Amino acid sequence: MKAKLGMSPIAWWNDDLAELSDDVSLEECLRQSRSAGFTGMEMGRRFPSDPAVMLPILRAADVTLCGGWFSGTLVEEELAANKDRIRPMIELFKAVNAPCIVYGEVGRSIQGDRSRPLATKAKLGDDEMKAYAAKVTAFGEWCADQGMPLSYHHHMGAVVQTEPELDAFMRHSGAGIPLLLDAGHLAFAGGDVLRVIDAHHARISHVHVKDVRRKVLDGLDWTKQSFLDAVALGAFTVPGDGSLDFGAIVQRFADYGYEGWFVVEAEQDPKLNPPKKMAEVGYKELKRVMTAAGYTIETQGFPKG
Repeated sequence: MKAKLGMSPIAWWNDDLAELSDDVSLEECLRQSRSAGFTGMEMGRRFPSDPAVMLPILRAADVTLCGGWFSGTLVEEELAANKDRIRPMIELFKAVNAPCIVYGEVGRSIQGDRSRPLATKAKLGDDEMKAYAAKVTAFGEWCADQGMPLSYHHHMGAVVQTEPELDAFMRHSGAGIPLLLDAGHLAFAGGDVLRVIDAHHARISHVHVKDVRRKVLDGLDWTKQSFLDAVALGAFTVPGDGSLDFGAIVQRFADYGYEGWFVVEAEQDPKLNPPKKMAEVGYKELKRVMTAAGYTIETQGFPKG
């Protein structure tokens, strides 16, 4: 079995918390992650939106664009508005041969609002969840028809956060909207990562291997502290530096024959946790557990020829 390892630039620059961003160029970010062994990078705010500009940067770094976040609003806005906003991203991702766009729901979400405690997250009723899942499925099918599949990201602070919410979303949605499994977000929400892989492996198309610091999570006051407070306190980290058993997680993916991207997305203070060092720690741990699970890690970055 083959697997590809990528990173998210959120380790270098955080879009929601300016104090958790380093003054590092896109080129240096790519160089550091590639030197650690990663062959892919998800899109961040310092990436150009013109493929004619992006492609030479990726080629020079020997890195593939392996995904990127789209802020969806389907829980409160219509398909047409989201189609209009995602069209340029679809064209860009097609031009640079990215595997998917990550759909993250920001409608009714508290994930980016530091004034909103974790306990104030919006919850959908059964009928609302059913209608929402149907709408996201239709959107996913439309994006795939345009030539770029989506992968749905369950997320802390969003309307699909907990394991029961994810189960309900998956039950009411269809194959037209694949799933991004984020180990860190699921663990933060109190979910069982292995059980979710067992339940939904057939729809998982993209994986974020985010680790958590259990001591930080256990110390949070959900009635007073926000998701961004948790991030600033160091709730997330790379595999090999946190509390999750990625040996068991990767083995479970291997058991189901998953072949695709495993992306390290670990937002934390780059001054306390230097991104290059963290990239090296994460790659070393993933290489160890993936080799044990029978994976061959692809070493080619930007496609040749």
